[in-house]
Amino acid sequence: MRTQHIAVKFKGWMQAVAALALVSALVACGGGGGSSNDSSTTLNGGSLPASPVQQPIAATAANTVPITVGKGVSGVVNIPTVSVTVCAPGSTSNCQTISNIQVDTGSFGLRVVASALNGSLLNALPAGTIGGAQLAECATFADGFTWGTVRTATIAIGSERTTAAIPMQIIGDKDASTVPTSGCGSGSPQNTVSDLGANGILGIGNSPTDCGGICANAATAANYSNYFACPGGASCTRTPVPLAQQVANPVASFPTDNNGVIVQMPPVPDTGAPSATGTLVFGIGTQSNNALTGVQVFTTDAFGDLNNSVFNGTTVQAFLDSGSNGYFFTDSSITLCGSNFSGFYCPSSAQTRSVTLVGLNNSRASASIGILSAATLFGNGNNYAFNDLAGQIGSSSSFDLGLPFFYGRHVYYGLDQTAKGGEAPFVAF
Repeated sequence: MRTQHIAVKFKGWMQAVAALALVSALVACGGGGGSSNDSSTTLNGGSLPASPVQQPIAATAANTVPITVGKGVSGVVNIPTVSVTVCAPGSTSNCQTISNIQVDTGSFGLRVVASALNGSLLNALPAGTIGGAQLAECATFADGFTWGTVRTATIAIGSERTTAAIPMQIIGDKDASTVPTSGCGSGSPQNTVSDLGANGILGIGNSPTDCGGICANAATAANYSNYFACPGGASCTRTPVPLAQQVANPVASFPTDNNGVIVQMPPVPDTGAPSATGTLVFGIGTQSNNALTGVQVFTTDAFGDLNNSVFNGTTVQAFLDSGSNGYFFTDSSITLCGSNFSGFYCPSSAQTRSVTLVGLNNSRASASIGILSAATLFGNGNNYAFNDLAGQIGSSSSFDLGLPFFYGRHVYYGLDQTAKGGEAPFVAF
């Protein structure tokens, strides 16, 4: 079992230009749709809040695929995965289905580790260029970065398929010597399956592209773009990139069911489970199985953040991120683990904390989360699904609701369609 701290995906470069903090914390929510147990649970002399108990629908419809949490490719806890098919542009035969792709609602676009692709397909994916130079991307996380080229491919997830080839990132296909010395974030490179904990990342959050106007506008791209022009494949420097060439959220390019997703995960015991199987549903209000009913809707900024939320009397930026494997927030009253589980919380008794989530539409809900010692949870080396795993991310200005928030809930993500005169981005549960 690997228990590394997996924090927020793709936040730093997006929010820097708006002077918003990167780090985030986690929240389990009691408001909105979905029923809960009638009483709290007592563990280790403390109590956990009642857990939500919604079950996922069967992943049998054309707009659904199963989500699996388990040991995966490298034994990292709380990694939800699906299978994704990548095809060379214009081809229906030069394709490969890749399993163990992490479902990440905190990022946008598909990223696949180069070693997970066969050579024939990898060589057939056209490399992006900008001004005649090779186009590469440094996608920064809170705990590291991925580095690799931008290429185009047709993407299929279950029965849903993009209408044309779209930009994606190939992780780790460029030599480490080409990583820019500045502008590529901090932390360790996550360019291998082992480092990433998955074969790739499927970013299906609220934005149709992974950087938007920040990277398209030359004035902001000069300091904040995560894209780099690499003449001859080296000497990479920051560059603005038009929206059409940015790594794209595949859902936005489906012919139907393209306005959002629903992540549905089953409830798990408070002490964890060996595995969990949920359902990823494409589209919101487009089929009989994805109606927006019985839930509370929170409109967000362009990247899915609830910037006016409140924790411990402080305004925080909260977001619902299936790509984080725990609740991550700052609370000095909770004991941190030792070096064995660095970054996670290890309280001597079960803890409950509450955060108030606030949408741009002024929708509000008080969310209660449970925290059990990571040392207790990881004591059973056969468990990989946890609903009360939490850790510190180093700032009091953010609150990251990671995968523990999703167990027993149906969580909706409405894509930002304002550029086309459509709906504003939202989350709902």
